[in-house]
Amino acid sequence: MSADFTQITRNEHLPGRIAAQFTQQIRTGALKPGDKLPTEHAMSKTFGVSRTVIREAIAQLRNEGMIETRQGVGAFVIERPTRHIRLDDGGQMDKLAFRHLFQLRVPLEIEAAGLAALHHTPEHLQQMDEAMIRMADTGEGAQDGMLADLEFHRIIAAATGNDYFVQFLGAISDRILHTIVASRQRIRLEEIVEVVTREHRELREAIAAGDPARARAAMRTHMAGSTERVALELDFHP
Repeated sequence: MSADFTQITRNEHLPGRIAAQFTQQIRTGALKPGDKLPTEHAMSKTFGVSRTVIREAIAQLRNEGMIETRQGVGAFVIERPTRHIRLDDGGQMDKLAFRHLFQLRVPLEIEAAGLAALHHTPEHLQQMDEAMIRMADTGEGAQDGMLADLEFHRIIAAATGNDYFVQFLGAISDRILHTIVASRQRIRLEEIVEVVTREHRELREAIAAGDPARARAAMRTHMAGSTERVALELDFHP
């Protein structure tokens, strides 16, 4: 593995820029399918950032379908579809950017939930359960809870059986993380964790029941709550 990385400046969106560097290395072949990424500690030193930032970057790469993580082993580059979507890093987001994001995200995620109800596997449900456990942490693992929230939505996309959902949601995963951070800055942690966990539990149960109408309704409720939590008014059309 001959990948070459550089430190990034503090005025950049750190996780997104780190993920972009890894993506470039994968696209040029410096990192090939099967290659193992450096450890969190090593990457932290290479980029001059905290391990929390590294975890967010790894989560973004995983959501974009660039890597897979193996418990207790590490992160590895995986084979990717020929067509892969990646947006340029958008930096900080304002209210208009949030609106544009949700205008795309709402119909996409509602349909994904319906398809997941029809095509999910027991493994997808197990992964959702594991993500919800992490999401409910309000202690030292609260930061990881945000990444688990992102992971929950990636699992739903994967459960559709349609790789386009994974690619499109992966392409906006960095922006979605912005909304999760923004909502946690506005609302007391224990309160938002309780509400979001409840919404995700209903989503999981609707998908497990194989009920696409219920799953779409649950996702619509979650999306409505998400917009409210970032102080955004958005029309939800039937």
